[in-house]
Amino acid sequence: MSLDSRLWGKAAGLGKSARGAHRTHPLICHLLDTAAVAEVVWDELLTSHQRSMVVGALQVPDEEVRALAAFWAGLHDIGKISVPFQLHRSGPKDADGELLAQELGGEQGYGFAAGAAQDRQSHEAAAHWWLAGIFEEIGYPSSKRRPQSQLSHAVAQMLGGHGGRYHPVVYGKDYRCPAVRHPGLGTGGWEEQRRVHFDEVRRVTGAASVPQGRMTPGAAVVLTGLVVLSDWLASIEVEVRARLREEGWAGAPEDLDAYWRIAREAALRLVQKTDLLGTGFARPDSVRCAGETSLLASMEGQLPDLVTEHGPGLVVVTSSPSEERTEAALRAAAVLGHAAGARGLFYALPTGSSADSHMAQVHAFAEQALTGPWRSLLLHSSSRLKPAEAAKQWAQAHAAGDVSAEPGEEWAPAANSWLNSHHRALLAALGTGTVDELLQAVMPVKFNVMRLFAFSGKVVVVDEAHARGAWGQKLMLRFLEWAAALRIPVVLAAMSADKSVDAMLAAYRRGAGGGREPMVQPRRLPAWSFVDAQSGGGHLPRQPAGAVRAGTLSIKVLDGAPYDEIQAALVPLVEAGNGRAVVYRSTPAEAIRTFRQLSQDLPGLEVSLVHEQMRNKDRWRRLAACRDTFSPDGGVSGPSALVTTPMLEHVRGLRFDLVVSGPAPLAGLLARAAQGAGDRPRLVVLRADNKSELDDVALVRRTDIVLGAGRTISMPEEVSLLLDEVYADELIDRVEEAAARELQQLDNRRTVRERRATGTAGWLQVPGPRELDGDLGLLSRDHPGMEPELLSCVLGEEMVHVVCLYPGSLLEDGVLEKRLALDSNKRRPKPGQLVPYLIPVPQRLVDGVTGDANSVWRGMAALKTVLRLNMTPEDGTWVRTGEGRRFHLSGLGLTVDQLP
Repeated sequence: MSLDSRLWGKAAGLGKSARGAHRTHPLICHLLDTAAVAEVVWDELLTSHQRSMVVGALQVPDEEVRALAAFWAGLHDIGKISVPFQLHRSGPKDADGELLAQELGGEQGYGFAAGAAQDRQSHEAAAHWWLAGIFEEIGYPSSKRRPQSQLSHAVAQMLGGHGGRYHPVVYGKDYRCPAVRHPGLGTGGWEEQRRVHFDEVRRVTGAASVPQGRMTPGAAVVLTGLVVLSDWLASIEVEVRARLREEGWAGAPEDLDAYWRIAREAALRLVQKTDLLGTGFARPDSVRCAGETSLLASMEGQLPDLVTEHGPGLVVVTSSPSEERTEAALRAAAVLGHAAGARGLFYALPTGSSADSHMAQVHAFAEQALTGPWRSLLLHSSSRLKPAEAAKQWAQAHAAGDVSAEPGEEWAPAANSWLNSHHRALLAALGTGTVDELLQAVMPVKFNVMRLFAFSGKVVVVDEAHARGAWGQKLMLRFLEWAAALRIPVVLAAMSADKSVDAMLAAYRRGAGGGREPMVQPRRLPAWSFVDAQSGGGHLPRQPAGAVRAGTLSIKVLDGAPYDEIQAALVPLVEAGNGRAVVYRSTPAEAIRTFRQLSQDLPGLEVSLVHEQMRNKDRWRRLAACRDTFSPDGGVSGPSALVTTPMLEHVRGLRFDLVVSGPAPLAGLLARAAQGAGDRPRLVVLRADNKSELDDVALVRRTDIVLGAGRTISMPEEVSLLLDEVYADELIDRVEEAAARELQQLDNRRTVRERRATGTAGWLQVPGPRELDGDLGLLSRDHPGMEPELLSCVLGEEMVHVVCLYPGSLLEDGVLEKRLALDSNKRRPKPGQLVPYLIPVPQRLVDGVTGDANSVWRGMAALKTVLRLNMTPEDGTWVRTGEGRRFHLSGLGLTVDQLP
């Protein structure tokens, strides 16, 4: 039987012919397009280590693996040769509205059983079911009892997962006669065409070898990434239109050979347009700091030799938050990246605001450490709508600082870049974002394996690695297992060494196959350690690091009315005519109120404000201004104060003479105190102030007991001791009976919450690489009750992104008014333009608020999570009232009030 080129693979966005019929791209052409791109991805994009994982697993020569990878990628959509897909009611139609493929159903050989058209099996699952049998037929290793353990089923399951989820194991009784269970696959001509397409893709790609190896977790991640990425690139509509065949194209063997040459020529151009090629790590400069024992000197003097001897792996840095610690983490990443042949870096932080603030330092690092062209994206919930738009707007906000926003800036991709989408953005060579992006790689969400694939070619740096509570800690351990199995170089930076840091070391060693003997991170600060990914062996430096910023932290705890104490603490700065202070308030509303009061009551004080409930562009501008104003070399001449919220505690490079904060867990207070200037930084804690709703009540109470009326701490020597004191069981013995009972109750509730969180995270996370037992479907398994709300709970407080519109669909009020632009053809809003105007708001503050989105807005997937509010003028300000809430927007940000 000859190949039937009427079987279509692509139709959406391809336009219509002169006769009014939808244009279609033959399925065989799309399969060959994808195979050709896979060749280029294998040659040009995969790192040598990624290729070696596949070669080692399949046990065939490198050149043969390349052909196999292209062959398998070309088979990904073979499940489209099925009745439900070809005859789907939304398929391509002729000028009269009849399905183009309708004629197939009436031809001899293309008949199908009753109900076949209603078969709900997806084309991805159909590929899995059918390919498992055909791979067995041509000699791929197989097993009747445990098909998932052998290559015939493993490759089929891998290809069936190209839509973002793997499907459950298919056993021989099903895959040997798949149409019995799923009549939509069809028999007769349907089966024959699947075999013809299979044979032609194999012939054209030259994949004649029959591998006898196994599908390891590492090989599965790399091959899945290669197939999905190749499919995405081969499906770019504008490129497909350039390769459409003329009507009546037969698809004979000579036609396919000619088309293969066209597809190969187009493939390199496609990959080159992605902004993904050519990035690497430069060889780090050889630095030997004789006689110095600083953290940087210790690492630069010893880490390169350890990596040269043992290969890349995990570096753990424990030190108080500082620019030096960030610099040490990045220098370690440069050493690991060069040794691993990595093609980029992802820098992960606890919050979006901290990611915003670190991007400049990460970018400056990239200019020195990365070679070739590279692209940088900002990746967190506020930027995910359109990452390139976010990067562009971030650059504009920092235009007055060290980062230029001139047109054509090499590091920022264009807004219309191929990378500018949700699932592709992690592939960018340089990403600065939140740790959520890592944790979702080990949760059964769609395209989680594509996240692992993206990270497998990079170095990953996690700043404040233990700042996500019980949920994040459990998931981080699973991510580190996978990172070690995939030989991903990782750098972890934490405030101090404790059991959670030891657990992270153990997880990486476990993933690398290391010994079971425990490895403990040195408790003295600063410190660092190294685990090689090849053996899981642990290594401690011969020469420990010494502190650079040793000093004495003075902590004073005050009991008066919070605002009165704040004002009293700032008056000496005003009287002295100089000095810089930061005031932490628990919520944006309190920060705005304090900013207004201080501006009125202390006219000699220059007061600034930044918090998370500002529009993205306003927050970026204010953070950039903070970096210029409150850096050690900042240009402030008179007394000044910055009013903020806990979002600022992870921001580096700021220095204040005085830090004022409400009650918080000790780790948070120390992070804020690390922003103190000089060798005697001062921290004032307001005991009577409100605590953040996100802070654990028990830890806040324990911190309060330990601090008493105040403490003086030697930095950094006593940091670990003080943290241990807060967590010690014996602390209860230091308070009177009634207070002890209250603290015990709070501790019990915290323990229950942590155990519940740990248990749920353990239930939700995907299996470790050594637990898969060949079944990739375990990486995509559905859980009853696994709703989006549960995922948000695991990843931290659920956020909603609000955009406020003024009358006339204006995004800005006043002289700078900017109208909401609509797509000229569909009259739909352009999501990218909203990025600068998004305001992140906790879900709990907007529960029950439906917003003012119209049907067009609600119908756009990109805008479903964006709450649109139409503002109205009221007493000279802009408000929106409804559903029990009053939203007030000003240049100081958004406040949300509960109506009585």
